[in-house]
Amino acid sequence: MPDHRPRAASERLELLAPAKTGEFGIEAINHGADAVYIGGPAFGARANAGNGIAEIAKLCEYAHRYNARVLVALNTILHDNELPEARRVAWQVYEAGADALIVQDMGLLEIDLPPIELHASTQCDIRSVDKAKFLGQVGFSQMVLARELGLKQIREIRAATAVDDVTLEFFIHGALCVAFSGQCYISHAHTERSANRGDCSQDCRLPYTLADDQGRVVAFEKHLLSMKDNNQTGNLEALIDAGIRSFKIEGRYKDLGYVKNITGHYRRELDRIIAGRSGFRASSTGATTLFFTPDPEKTFHRGTTDYFVNDRKTDIGAFDSPKFVGLPIGTVTRIGAGWFEMESSGPLANGDGLNYMHKREVVGVPVNVAEKRGDVWRLTPNVDVAQLPGFKPGTAINRNGDHAWEMALTKKSAERRVAVDLELAETADGFVLRLTDEAGIAAEARLAADKSPASHPEKAAATLREHLGKLGTTMFAVRSIALNLSQPWFLPASAVNGLRRDAVAALQAARAAAYVRPARKPATEPPAPYPEESLSYLANIYNDAARGFYAKHGVKLMDAAFEAHEESGEVSLMVTKHCLRFSFNLCPKQAKGVTGVQGQVRAEPMTLASGGEKYTLRFDCRPCEMHVMGKMKKHILQSPPPTTVVQPLVFHRQRPGADS
Repeated sequence: MPDHRPRAASERLELLAPAKTGEFGIEAINHGADAVYIGGPAFGARANAGNGIAEIAKLCEYAHRYNARVLVALNTILHDNELPEARRVAWQVYEAGADALIVQDMGLLEIDLPPIELHASTQCDIRSVDKAKFLGQVGFSQMVLARELGLKQIREIRAATAVDDVTLEFFIHGALCVAFSGQCYISHAHTERSANRGDCSQDCRLPYTLADDQGRVVAFEKHLLSMKDNNQTGNLEALIDAGIRSFKIEGRYKDLGYVKNITGHYRRELDRIIAGRSGFRASSTGATTLFFTPDPEKTFHRGTTDYFVNDRKTDIGAFDSPKFVGLPIGTVTRIGAGWFEMESSGPLANGDGLNYMHKREVVGVPVNVAEKRGDVWRLTPNVDVAQLPGFKPGTAINRNGDHAWEMALTKKSAERRVAVDLELAETADGFVLRLTDEAGIAAEARLAADKSPASHPEKAAATLREHLGKLGTTMFAVRSIALNLSQPWFLPASAVNGLRRDAVAALQAARAAAYVRPARKPATEPPAPYPEESLSYLANIYNDAARGFYAKHGVKLMDAAFEAHEESGEVSLMVTKHCLRFSFNLCPKQAKGVTGVQGQVRAEPMTLASGGEKYTLRFDCRPCEMHVMGKMKKHILQSPPPTTVVQPLVFHRQRPGADS
């Protein structure tokens, strides 16, 4: 069992897990999360993962038992008319016990928020030292850095923000948005579903054809904007050394099995690191016992990458399919009427999910019956074998559904206990039981009773320890029991059990009273200057309060957000570190300045086409970025800017009254 006791001058490491619902959040905590992030009733960047105030309150009460935090996402950009409702939601989640708000819209900093910690959302697109430094000076206590950063950049940001007492957060697992967060407008341009308002249509997962300016095809109908999934298991210690202190798992839309498995996996990894290195501890209390073996390979993913943490790589894309293919499990050897046989590298079971690739498509073969016959498995799927396209002996089979393993996750799969030391001592009129937990919090209960010598002294101590140690289904686990008694005394089992229950209740109350939420960090005075004096639509300024915020910090010229429907021409609909020229060895740096490589295909300009949509790709080589260029559809451009409140909104290119 890992020891989470505080050490002198130790730094906290936080495992931050997603919570689609309050139930998911509780299970994340049971499986080792030090904090969870969850959507509130509105204005979260996952529009379909909202939760009521009562559910958030229940989650907060449970999390705080273990000194774990609850962070509530309020991270969409907001229409002016939505600010009063956003303020109301912020106060509600604060009063429900939430520890922090995760925000994107700087307009929130200009309204009457509760005294709650503010965390800068991934939607803030934090990838420069200057921006991170600025956010640390205007009141943010924690910020999640862009997923595209490398270790060197993280170290530089850590060095610049340490004086501002900022906790750096980084995504370590889950789906990767191909665009810099907050810098993708394709969804809104074509469907009026704004990613910055929590309703992305995921155009990045569609198939695209890549061609040069003459129409010569580089890649046909491939998922060219679909990234593999993030997995930083091998980089955790390097990220710690670079300055990351909060390790974030993506997945507020993911199922409960994913949350249990991935949280349990990283809990084990961080505990291993903490045990092997001095100076670090978990940011919450309690040790998790898992009743299964975590395995990230068995949970939905599109292949894995560590993205740009260790330099640029060509294989970061999941170009073949955005679906979960799973792991190779065997090869088809024979096909019969309604069944097939295969050699398998492991045991199979009824209910397993199998699949194979056919012409760039994943074809599912769910198993009804699995029978071991000698050296092969005979499988009867619940699909017509004769109708499976391209299915023949020699077909490679993957398993993306391990039924037995998945069933284990539907049951109780973990428990979390806080270590306590128990001490039974004598008082003038009876006995006192003192409990001290691993964080040093203590409580006691007293029992008035006559002291009667035990008739069997040799058994009395063992019997007392047995009854005192019965912590059962409480949140506590015995670390030690001390009997500070002048002699063995007789105590009825009922009296000892009652004393123990009272002491446990007192300790729970003491822990609850000792939990303190940090207050919002004050902004520096005078106001810190923003690193730029003018901002384009890429700054996502969607209300006058945000405009006022930036003006206060020295910005003189501001364009309205893309969602304000003022960008009528071709603009960057996506800004990404992913470069298709690099992926297909067409980068001038790779080709040493040659503009035409791979036969007659030219490296630039290039186009992406999907369905009836066509985009021009612009490559900015100095920062090594790709821009997907396009226009907003005319009917969307002419429609009112999106809001949950019907009322006209007027944007100004320049803040009224500001100097030009």
